[in-house]
This record gives sequence, C-alpha cells and structure tokens, in this order.
Amino acid sequence: MKTILHILYQPYKWLFFLFLILNTLFFGTLAIVLSVLINQKISGYCGTAWARLNSFFTPMLVSVSGKENIQKNTSYIIVPNHQSYYDIFLIYGWLGMFIRWVMKIELRKVPVFGYCCEKMGHIYIDRSSTQAAIDSLNAAKDDLADGSSIIMFPEGTRNSTNTLLPFKKGAFRMALDLGIPLLPITIMGTKDILPTKSLNLFPGKVKMIVHPPVDIKKYGQEDMEKLMADVKVIIEGPLKQAN
Repeated sequence: MKTILHILYQPYKWLFFLFLILNTLFFGTLAIVLSVLINQKISGYCGTAWARLNSFFTPMLVSVSGKENIQKNTSYIIVPNHQSYYDIFLIYGWLGMFIRWVMKIELRKVPVFGYCCEKMGHIYIDRSSTQAAIDSLNAAKDDLADGSSIIMFPEGTRNSTNTLLPFKKGAFRMALDLGIPLLPITIMGTKDILPTKSLNLFPGKVKMIVHPPVDIKKYGQEDMEKLMADVKVIIEGPLKQAN
C-alpha cells in the first residue's frame, strides 16, 4: 500500500517543489525588506509563516514537547540533531524563537544570498583567522542582547540514523566563550519525509523535543569534551528509545 501511495504522490511532489521555490523567493524578499525597514526580529515572522505553509502542503504533521523549558528574553546556543532539510521547517515553524544561523564567511560573497543573510542578522565566521572569528563572536554577543539565539547543528551534516555522529566543537566553544546556555533539541522523523541526498519527498509525522537548557557555568574550557558528551547523551536519549 505504501508503494502505491508513493507512486500517487509523485505528480503532487513536483508541483510542491515548484511551489516551494516560488514561496521561498516571496518570503525571502519580504524578510529582507522588513529587516531593513523595521527590524530583524520582524523578519522572523516571515520564517515562521514560510515554514508552516510548506509543512502544511507537504503535509508534515508536527508534535512538539518541552517548549516550557525556553525562558522568554533569554539567549541560547541551540544545538539540534540534523536529519533532513525539513529540520529547518520544524525549527522555524514551531520553536517560536528569533534565531540567527552561523555561516562560514565565504557564503557572504554569494550574490544576493550573502547580502540577504547579513541583513537578516545571521552571523559570518572566518574560520581561517582566529582573531577574526573572535571578533565575530564578540559582535554576536552584542547582537544577542535582545534575546535572540544562535543555532548550530553540532553533527555538522545531515544524519539518516538514530545514532548521532561525532559532535564538532564550534557550538560548545561559542557557548563557553559567550557565557550563553546551550539548548539541546531532539528532532525525530524528518529523515523519513525528505531523506539525506534525496528528493524522495513523502508526507509523515515528526516530533521535536526541547530539553532543559544546559548551564555552561558548570563547565570550563578544559571541560569541553565532557560538555559535548553530556549534551550528546541528552539529544540522543529519545532517539535510542525509538529504536
């Protein structure tokens, strides 16, 4: 039966991809205009509307738990596992926070895209220069005074299994440097909607679990590995239970 449903879904899938491209251009342009004319936080509403619209027409049914762990007007370094591009819809649509992505400085040179991301408040890091990276982090700390948060996928790439890949240090070093708590998030099910390196889109159910923040004041720079291990256990727990 599932094979039959996949076949029947194919014509709709390609229409949806066209719809996705068009509405992404619309909401992206609107977000830039609002960021310039009003403020960057207003553009976040465009992200939420964009994510929910495309999730509805996929369709993707969403369940969220643990949002009570998010304190208003508090900045976090958000660290979710990464299963699919659909994680972005889930985070923008249902997390309910103004978020800034961390991007490598080379992306700033991409025509239109680089300019747009800068205007919407996303953060560029020059990984080839330690001092430049530190300067970017210090600037980011000032930007976070308004309660916005930074998001980084600690696995560094999409992962189609329920066993997490080794974590990269970037998010954890940033949390320690800026003195900002980490917010672990577990994402489940998006890999079944749009698998890694595939256009095999198919409707489904997903779940996002927002865990209690991790107070990085309990850790020093020398405790980096322990911090990473502790957060990995938190995120991976629900995934292991689902196996």
